Amino acid sequence: MDYTLREWVDIAGNEPLSSAALQAQMEESGEDAEGILSRMQALLQCMKEAVRDGMQENLKSVSGMTGGQASRLFRRYQEGKAYCGSLLGKATAYALATAESNACMGKIVAAPTAGACGVLPGAILALLEEKQITEEEAVHALLTAAAVGVSIATEASIAGAEGGCQAECGAAAAMTAAALTELGGGNAKECTEAAAFALMNLLGLVCDPVGGLVEVPCVYRNVGAVSVAFSASDMVLSGIHCPIDPDEVIQAMKEVGDALPGSLRETGEGGCAACPSVCRRKS
Repeated sequence: MDYTLREWVDIAGNEPLSSAALQAQMEESGEDAEGILSRMQALLQCMKEAVRDGMQENLKSVSGMTGGQASRLFRRYQEGKAYCGSLLGKATAYALATAESNACMGKIVAAPTAGACGVLPGAILALLEEKQITEEEAVHALLTAAAVGVSIATEASIAGAEGGCQAECGAAAAMTAAALTELGGGNAKECTEAAAFALMNLLGLVCDPVGGLVEVPCVYRNVGAVSVAFSASDMVLSGIHCPIDPDEVIQAMKEVGDALPGSLRETGEGGCAACPSVCRRKS
């Protein structure tokens, strides 16, 4: 399944990108469609449980830096005060809940990584709860996201230590934008363009974990990334075409990642990790 985005579009033809991903997985694994979809359903259930666990008000990570914040964000949405509105307000709260669940050693789905685990669940579960999509559509959307994730991992990287957070939250936003676009009626090419828009908007995002932990600023970047995914999808679904070839955007991400100094690639030596207030806290 080591395909470029352009190859995925060619394979899909007039079919949805999720159909191409399903067929490719069947051919590679020898498993039938029912088995693959069943496993994706199990991943969707795990995402739901991560949101539930991450929404606890008394949740706190071992470091004490994160936990319990998602419930505050969700409360603002419930009170009708969220600037993001109903759908995005819920999606951002769910993204934060999943990321905090991970920081507190909960069970999550790496999508594509643990540090970026909240973006895809936040968007898909919000749509599901708002009854804008069905469970079956949600499962297929995960396949679409997976196809894009495979391309990014193959052509560039999904590791913060190698390419910065653009390789993690950036990739997650791209995967989510593609999934949202298919759910909105977009074809395979439009899904890849939405992925490119999302990645483009997070190009250069560094990986600077405070104390070397996947907590700050990681969990909060999941919130920003899910917002980027929705806006990228909306652009494409409104008829705006990405002016840069999607695979070239991935290549640009790789080149930017390669150019990042070591202090900005998960070493905890630069960026937010080196802010004076953080240094005082650690000492």
